[in-house]
Amino acid sequence: MAEKPVISRIEAAKLLKDGDTLATATFGLGGLPEDLLVGLKERYEEEQHPKEISIMWSCGIGNNQPGRGADHLLADGLVKRIIAGHVGSSPGMVQAIVDNKYETYLFPQGVFTQWYRAIAGKKPYLTQVGLQTFVDPRLDGAKSTPKTTEELIKVVNIDDRDWLQFPQMDIDVAFIRGTTADVNGNISVEHETCKLEQLELAMATHNSGGVVVAQVKYLAEGKSIDPKSILVPGGLVDYIVVADPEYHYQTMGTFYSPEISNQVRKSVKDAKPVKFSTRKIIARRAAMELKPQSIVNLGIGTPDMVAHVAQEEGVNDEYQVTLEMGIWGGTPTGGLDFGGSYNSDAQIPMANQFDFYDGGGLDLAVLGIGEIDQYGNNNVTKFGPKVPGPGGFINISQNTKDIVFVGTFTIGSKAHVEDGKLVITDQGKGPKFVKQVEQVSFSGKYAAENEQRVLYVTERAVFDLYQGQIRLIELAPGVDLQKDILDLMEFEPLIAEDLKEMNPDIFKEEWGGLKEIIQAKKLQEEEII
Repeated sequence: MAEKPVISRIEAAKLLKDGDTLATATFGLGGLPEDLLVGLKERYEEEQHPKEISIMWSCGIGNNQPGRGADHLLADGLVKRIIAGHVGSSPGMVQAIVDNKYETYLFPQGVFTQWYRAIAGKKPYLTQVGLQTFVDPRLDGAKSTPKTTEELIKVVNIDDRDWLQFPQMDIDVAFIRGTTADVNGNISVEHETCKLEQLELAMATHNSGGVVVAQVKYLAEGKSIDPKSILVPGGLVDYIVVADPEYHYQTMGTFYSPEISNQVRKSVKDAKPVKFSTRKIIARRAAMELKPQSIVNLGIGTPDMVAHVAQEEGVNDEYQVTLEMGIWGGTPTGGLDFGGSYNSDAQIPMANQFDFYDGGGLDLAVLGIGEIDQYGNNNVTKFGPKVPGPGGFINISQNTKDIVFVGTFTIGSKAHVEDGKLVITDQGKGPKFVKQVEQVSFSGKYAAENEQRVLYVTERAVFDLYQGQIRLIELAPGVDLQKDILDLMEFEPLIAEDLKEMNPDIFKEEWGGLKEIIQAKKLQEEEII
């Protein structure tokens, strides 16, 4: 195969014409060909072209710092339309969307990677992911700003089942990223945290007659990369850009660590326990839902603390954690390094991971609480004018057998433990349990129809979804039912006849009881068999 042109970021930007559709891979700053976005910004500042492009990405973009990620695209007239899975990590872009600057559609993360695969195969893309949520055109149709009016998603009925049909479209230019390119354009990802949708996006663009540009750290001789290590074959790549290191971060917070890319194993012998807090209490209660040999997904924030609790409790071998980016096993990285895993067992393309998730492969998911209403709906995608986007939340929450939503009971509440009892020092700025959510990111009605088991775990109470309504099933020790729970909810929940106290042991500085809980479940399963 002939050698591929190695070009500058400005030359890459000049491949775009006015009105083109550009798609890029990303996970924060990881997987993001940010140097190419810088080139696009620089070209536009110089030429005022390309104008009115549409841009697509599936995951979080940026690192919460102004000027990074999607903030490179803020020049007036550059972007007309955004189709994204998450925008919340690029502050300037968040504000521009709040200001109604762009047509903006927010699709589930898993939709993108499978949609790209359908575009590549020139097939219709149908999914049930998003039914009865804001993605459903009978609600919002994923339209997320007032100026967004075109209906891109349709409801179709096949064999008496509703499906969402996403549009057929061509991609004019794709920006993808790897670690090393050989001179023939073969791309490997040895320093990346995961594989993402780089392959599916390159195929979709190539088969659309578009142009694929790969940003890499290193350029190698032809045929010098192990063929099994190549994620994107050179036949799908048109141009190579060797990145400015400033714009090729491994994660939102780390330029490069071999531990995060699993090139070396991270020692966990000296790992310090997570500080005791109400968040840790919530994570412990969620961890009590782990089952032997279960396959699990953990969200960012309090949900990913479940993995640290499990490690402290010595039960890491009792379950397998997965991340939507395609990671299996290990301990998820947190904070600005979210999106990777230390000591993972396997990594697969994101499209395949979402096939597994969408088909009900997960046994348990632990995800965050935004606001919950009386019917069990959860909103994590719209708070006033801010619309961060769903990420993988809808795919995961809609299709997992057991769901645990976690978060503090009210917005900004504060509490600590004294003598084994929860002492609330600040009731918070406002309720999270509201009469009606602002937007439906998770449908309680859909969950009830599909017989999902749903828990809502807070530091002071645990609720479940019972006959289509929220039901209080556990109270923290020291909590007053009326003053600390019912008076701070905008609706009156059902209350279980056998209302229990939350396990008092999880309110101690040291616990040590999770292994026993999982062992009891294991014995119970053996008795059933």
